[in-house]
Amino acid sequence: MIARRDFLIGAAASGALAATPWNAAAEAAEDANWNAGSVRHLLPSVNSDRMLLKVSLHEPREEAPILHVDSRPIAGERTDSEGQFWQFDAPGLEPSRSYSLTLTDARERPLCDGWPLATFPALDDRPKELRLLIFTCAGGHEALGKHLPVATRVRLLKRGLSFNPHAVIANGDHVYWDLRTRRAKQLGASAEAALIAGRFDRTAPVFGSPNEAVLKKAVGPQIAPLYGTLCRSTPVFFMQDDHDYFENDEADDRFVSFPPDHFMLAAGRASQHLYYPEFLPDPMRPFGLPSGSAADRPALVSESYGTLRYGRLAEVLMYDCRRYMTMHGPSAVFVPLEVEAWLKDRMARPDAAHVINIPSVPPGWSAGKWGEWYGDMEADGKVTTSKPKPYWQPGWRAQHDRLLQASSDMRTRVPLFISGDLHAIGETRIAGTGGIELKRNPVVSVLSGPLGTAGYGWPSFFRGTRGMTPAGLVADEVQPTIEENGFLIADFTPDDITLRFFRWRYDPVEKIDNLEPFRITQLKRA
Repeated sequence: MIARRDFLIGAAASGALAATPWNAAAEAAEDANWNAGSVRHLLPSVNSDRMLLKVSLHEPREEAPILHVDSRPIAGERTDSEGQFWQFDAPGLEPSRSYSLTLTDARERPLCDGWPLATFPALDDRPKELRLLIFTCAGGHEALGKHLPVATRVRLLKRGLSFNPHAVIANGDHVYWDLRTRRAKQLGASAEAALIAGRFDRTAPVFGSPNEAVLKKAVGPQIAPLYGTLCRSTPVFFMQDDHDYFENDEADDRFVSFPPDHFMLAAGRASQHLYYPEFLPDPMRPFGLPSGSAADRPALVSESYGTLRYGRLAEVLMYDCRRYMTMHGPSAVFVPLEVEAWLKDRMARPDAAHVINIPSVPPGWSAGKWGEWYGDMEADGKVTTSKPKPYWQPGWRAQHDRLLQASSDMRTRVPLFISGDLHAIGETRIAGTGGIELKRNPVVSVLSGPLGTAGYGWPSFFRGTRGMTPAGLVADEVQPTIEENGFLIADFTPDDITLRFFRWRYDPVEKIDNLEPFRITQLKRA
């Protein structure tokens, strides 16, 4: 059971957020004198004993660069055909330790300035606090002009990083380059896209063919200039959603876009392989779950299902709802049954104070999209089940109900879901679903806010309605969805969770630099 307190921002709360302690990540993000040198972008992830970094360089290298972790050299592994992209896998590290990292060429000449990066606490450690920066929908190619300018997105990211998070969670839609769905002619299938990047050949492999250059030109400008080296000391966790497989989730008699076909899957995997880390292993997550332990990826990583484990304080469960979704009617699922079993097992176990669900598809709202948990359709600016949603599968809702019930059954924890996808900021409390009563411990569902949405990307523009409470859900929408850019700062202590919501859309961009939360929700454990 949870106790709840939510309110609009006041001066005292604002000051409390600003008065956060110094850490290495904040210094690295704010140090304008740090020299990125030959590095175009750098994104690290960590667990308690391992680091995995994805790096791209301005110019290709024939010989592998070397990452020095303190005095230990880690040779880079090339991830593209030219030697411009590299990954560095450093196992066997100590928990809760800050390491000094240096990236050099094969002759040990520095490629950039050094920087710190710390591992997470050991599984049985008892840290007192954890802060996460969470957002969604950060993608969009500058040259297509359909999303927020990259410079504005960078400003939002920097503001989020200024609050010194221990980690960043980017929940899907890092890439917008749709190829066959309705918006494709404005994105990856447009004449402008052909001039920018060329055309994909769906019958050729991604790597080692002209497709590789197309992918780099399509994806690179959506990720590298946004993140650059800003997160070099802040571990990142990148989830994938529909657009990361180069399509929107849509279905009609002409085309059903998911589950991804062979080329969509290859392109999505290639983007991840080049630009952002896979999920490092966790001893409580089976290594053989779908997308895990692939032979062409670092040992034991998962591409679709991740864990952010921070000692005994928090366990964050992240799951892609697109890659393995099925179309099997009443038995259809968004995540395989083995993954569902893992999620429910982690929620049932008592070894972390908080267990948080972060799916790529949000519970609590519908905007009439096809690939939602819900069968609602858009009609006259609202959502309704009065007409059937073509190709929607009732098994998706059944899995939703099972996961929400498992979360509500965590009687001593806050049953919290944090999601993206809907290009909005929102908060709702779910007391019942599909006849299942959850009011003893209502599920809290939150939309974190999108970093890059603009224009036609807002649901009310594209679909005619904002995200709304769907049929069959007993919910109290304490913060109706707001179609504005923003992000979420989530603070965890052993006794409570504090969520701070940030919004920006209509003010001058300079206001972003001093953005403060417009809403704070405090959730206390029983």
